[in-house]
Amino acid sequence: MYKNIVVPVEIGAAKGYETATQVARELLDEGGKITLLHAIEPIPTYVTTYIPPEVSTQSKEEAQQQLRTMADELKTDNIALVYGSAGRSIVDWASENDADCVVIASHKPEFSDLFLGSTAAWVVRHAQTNVHVLR
Repeated sequence: MYKNIVVPVEIGAAKGYETATQVARELLDEGGKITLLHAIEPIPTYVTTYIPPEVSTQSKEEAQQQLRTMADELKTDNIALVYGSAGRSIVDWASENDADCVVIASHKPEFSDLFLGSTAAWVVRHAQTNVHVLR
């Protein structure tokens, strides 16, 4: 059905990405690829002035390693680590890398989501490709 599927994952999240990856496998054409994608949200500049630069570098390296571990557990070779707001980064990466589907886990909407919006809702509204949202 799809040849290039992106599965956004939240490092440290206990659930969601395994199911999303399983669904992605079911939707994947033979010979297709699944990419686990994690977005690192920017730290406000008023905070970064108090954080030593090596902490930021170490955090990025740890995120890369955790993403690699998740990919190994789920038996996929493709990972991507991007920087920026999660929703926009997912949509931009999918567009730039010719993804034909995004499979994203979502949480039960809360009242605050009506005003701020969740990452999954942002992706659904702005993606130029198919999006499968899982609860």
